[in-house]
Amino acid sequence: MKTVVKDYKELIAYQKSYELVLLVYRLTASFPRKEIYGLTSQIRRAVVSIPSNIAEGFMRGAKEYSQFLR
Repeated sequence: MKTVVKDYKELIAYQKSYELVLLVYRLTASFPRKEIYGLTSQIRRAVVSIPSNIAEGFMRGAKEYSQFLR
């Protein structure tokens, strides 16, 4: 029997990546202020791209979904 996922938020990969975003934001909040536009910003953008790509790929359909997950 095949399970049908109706929303990307049901996916464990999305849930875990969202938790990772929250963790990284908490951790990078303690980085030096001089890094706010350098390392902090880069790390945050990278981690946010994970759940964003999962959500965008899911919304586009099965054919492109695997491409977004890569």
